[in-house]
Amino acid sequence: MKERLSLKHNAPAGYQAMLDLDACISGCGLEESLLHLVYLRTSQINGCAFCNDMHWKDARRAGAAEQKLTLVLCWRESPGLSDRERAALAWAEAVTNLSDGHVPDSVYESSKSCFSAAEFSNLTLAIASMNAWNRLGVAFRMTPGEI
Repeated sequence: MKERLSLKHNAPAGYQAMLDLDACISGCGLEESLLHLVYLRTSQINGCAFCNDMHWKDARRAGAAEQKLTLVLCWRESPGLSDRERAALAWAEAVTNLSDGHVPDSVYESSKSCFSAAEFSNLTLAIASMNAWNRLGVAFRMTPGEI
């Protein structure tokens, strides 16, 4: 697949705003390893090859075990995830899969119990940001391996 156009070059201010949000999220205090899992799962759901490739590589560089990353796709049946990671992945799926309806109260209640209010707010910003990046990556056919 060939990239349709470059957001970075055609909308530099908007692209920079997205990067600034990412920088804010990176410095919010959530564990880098947790963010990588959430970014990877969100990108899997949205089918964004570019983001899947990038976040897999980022997670590996940060020391994530290959087996853990491989099992993100089927995290409910996978050993080796903490309750906090499971809560974050459940929340990421609920917030990403909005075509299924509203985010269920049960997922909200069980997921938020593993985070402070600030952490849960920042986690939700991270998921929203990744969903935006995924939509841009899919729409413009961003090429995996370019970063």
